[in-house]
Amino acid sequence: MASITLKNIVKRYGRGPSANQVIHGVNAEIKDGEFIVIVGPSGCGKSTLLRMVAGLEEISGGELLIGDKVVNTMEPAQRDIAMVFQNYALYPHMTNYENMAYGLKIAKVAPEEIRRRVDKAAKILELSHLLERKPRELSGGQRQRVAMGRAIVRQPKVFLFDEPLSNLDAKLRGQTRIEIQKLHAELGITSLFVTHDQVEAMTLAQRMIVMNGGVMEQFGTPEEVYHTPASTFVASFIGSPPMNLLKNAPGSMPGRILGIRPEHLQVVTEGGWEIQVDTVEMLGAERLVYGTLNGEAMTIRIDEGAPFPRAGESIRVQPSGEQRLHWFDASSGKRI
Repeated sequence: MASITLKNIVKRYGRGPSANQVIHGVNAEIKDGEFIVIVGPSGCGKSTLLRMVAGLEEISGGELLIGDKVVNTMEPAQRDIAMVFQNYALYPHMTNYENMAYGLKIAKVAPEEIRRRVDKAAKILELSHLLERKPRELSGGQRQRVAMGRAIVRQPKVFLFDEPLSNLDAKLRGQTRIEIQKLHAELGITSLFVTHDQVEAMTLAQRMIVMNGGVMEQFGTPEEVYHTPASTFVASFIGSPPMNLLKNAPGSMPGRILGIRPEHLQVVTEGGWEIQVDTVEMLGAERLVYGTLNGEAMTIRIDEGAPFPRAGESIRVQPSGEQRLHWFDASSGKRI
């Protein structure tokens, strides 16, 4: 296992004044054994950053260390990493055992050692009874576990996951997230996991890197990112539904944006802010009320047992405490 250090990492395509810079000076210290999620919307640079760690993309500037070694110019095979991709990339004509063992066979590992490693990985991933089948006989979730098993048997210093769950349906994604958590608890290998899904990020990460336009907006625990977002981008991207961001809230100051989570607003009978209700969404144990305040969109989360309004009605709400309010600079979007 090993730590990963990113020192002012930059990625440019092309040279000279016409070069297109897509990663802008990322700095991060990832501890040995940590599970880090890189999250952000499509095109934010998260997969490019992962591919630079893997050695699949050239680093244009800065230093990348795995352990205490600078690996900028090392080939992927020299970095002692294993990667799990979005598509399973399994050989259809091979059994699952052969797929998991293939890399070790090419590396001329002794057959008895290959058997030991594959059997151990299969036991961890609950695949032992499926090793003699072929990938076409498995579900999508089982195929992804075989792909993870192929990475495990390598016994790498670092695991890299590039959106490995995006091809699975919602139920399988939930199940596989649990399996990945168990896998990390069992092996304790330093892991980088890329996703555009903020639910995956929040549930899997020990710490998370939030990317936006090639810039690292925030690096922290899920709790830190959720409760103290560093910018309006982070506030609006992390959380479902996202934080309300208001320029015209009563009592707000010029040049500041007020942020408040939907669950931190409570309905009151008098005082507070008057909200015009547009629609109400029923979500089982809770309801989401969508409305407007001074022409700006607002979302309020209401528990199942509480009275809820109808579309077209007006309600009054107030923050559940001053500590629930977040203030951001209107020009930079940064937290104040």
